[in-house]
Amino acid sequence: MSSPQTDSSTIHDILIIGAGPCGLAVAARLQEQTPSALFTDVEHQRYHWIKKHSGRMNVRATRTKNDKRSGTAGLPGQCPLSCHYDTLICDASSNTWMNSWRAIFRAMEIKTLRSPLFFHPDPRDRDGLLAFAYEQGREGELDEIIAVVGKELSKHRKKSKMRGLTGQRRILEINERERKDYFRPSTSLFHDYCDSIVDRYGLRNAVQQAKIESIKYGFVENGEVPATEKVFSIQTSAGLQYARTVVLAIGMGLVPRMPTALFSHELDGACHSSQIVEKEFPPAHIRQKISQGRRTNLVVVGGGLTSAQIADMAIRRGFSKVWHLMRGEFKVKPFDVDISWMAKFQNIQKGAFYSADNDKERLEAILQARNGGSINPPFAKILRSHIAASRLSLLTNTTIAEKNFSPLAKTWSVSVTSSTADLPPIDYIVYCTGKANDVNKIPYLEPLRQEYPIETETGFPCLTQDLAWSDEVPLFVTGQLAALRLGPGAGNLEGARESAERVVWGLEAWLGGNRLRSTRINDSRDFNNHFELLT
Repeated sequence: MSSPQTDSSTIHDILIIGAGPCGLAVAARLQEQTPSALFTDVEHQRYHWIKKHSGRMNVRATRTKNDKRSGTAGLPGQCPLSCHYDTLICDASSNTWMNSWRAIFRAMEIKTLRSPLFFHPDPRDRDGLLAFAYEQGREGELDEIIAVVGKELSKHRKKSKMRGLTGQRRILEINERERKDYFRPSTSLFHDYCDSIVDRYGLRNAVQQAKIESIKYGFVENGEVPATEKVFSIQTSAGLQYARTVVLAIGMGLVPRMPTALFSHELDGACHSSQIVEKEFPPAHIRQKISQGRRTNLVVVGGGLTSAQIADMAIRRGFSKVWHLMRGEFKVKPFDVDISWMAKFQNIQKGAFYSADNDKERLEAILQARNGGSINPPFAKILRSHIAASRLSLLTNTTIAEKNFSPLAKTWSVSVTSSTADLPPIDYIVYCTGKANDVNKIPYLEPLRQEYPIETETGFPCLTQDLAWSDEVPLFVTGQLAALRLGPGAGNLEGARESAERVVWGLEAWLGGNRLRSTRINDSRDFNNHFELLT
């Protein structure tokens, strides 16, 4: 049954858009009194010491150089349970946490994450996922990431490092004591851990299914709001909502990035990888050919991990051969960013990133660190096995030069830029070309862009240090869209947690600590009951 259409006069303190890892990270962080996932052990001890002696000591404020009594409101990033904010969480796909994320992993049969164990949305404990695995007796679901920890360096590289050859690039080495961090969790283990975070913070019924249609910011005629206070007016598929602050927690971009647009008559023969969640793959007419033992060919476009996962899944589901096209080289990396941005080394890289003169330089650093799409070693090994079995043809530095689709035969004639490749009739094309991380292409932000324009760099918004739209507009942004402030890892799980920390600091600074707050995050059952009473 569809949700009734109605408006709410309630003014929420915070409205979070998105119930994926980024949204969960923010919601959990709002509930956590003593976050530690971003702190070292020494910093965490200091944090607890300040909390313990709250109100009985003087803390020097670094900005004003004045002494002030520390209370719970004086701790950076802390939101004590006695002053929770009235928070509404909206997600377009479902009223459950991480629905879209789970659907993608399920549709693409992803059994293991690419990220290491310390990448997760839990604000309480950096090693929480590792502890959860051992607590549940599921350490067998941890897959070691090889060639990362120092022990994995070859003898030649170790000798070269010790010799310190002039002009040789310094070899980064993860300390052997950090080996426990460099395991990949199984998908089911990670999902169960996220469920435990949801239950720990009482967020099980916190998500309301509602699609955002427009966001405006300004004065409203509402008895709940002082005439001098601006608020957000958020039009959703379930009615109009008001909020003092908004958190855009949509993670990656919304719009699939396509090299060329598909015409309506071509939709039976191609799709973007993100649409596989919504479609049957392979389509029915191709499954029929496979069941009849007829030859079927697939073209996969892209050089990232998703392209490797799609190619492998297609072969396992019966395609005779896959032609894998990459516009660049075949790059193999454990993670989506260079190892120098991981663990303790990221402080060096981020120091240089933060000290850049402008956002254009930061964007260049992001592009260099990510260096296009890459595939992790396990899937690189899988692709090589398919190549050896003549089930996969990998064409690097190659793009589609021309393509024509026959609606009658439901096949493509495809020519590519590689002079050595002559492709047979192609049954289907999957574009694994990512999504556009462009804030200018998010339709519901158009009113905000018109009224409060901000600068962007190739679609990335130039946010404040608290990840806000501007100093005057408290719309906070997490995930990949916050890359100009967080760095190249903004779009991964570590970026979700780090951005949540910054956003909560900004929320508390904006909302203040003196106004009476609701004692809990809104319950979706109350939300639905409210609709029923009004209708």
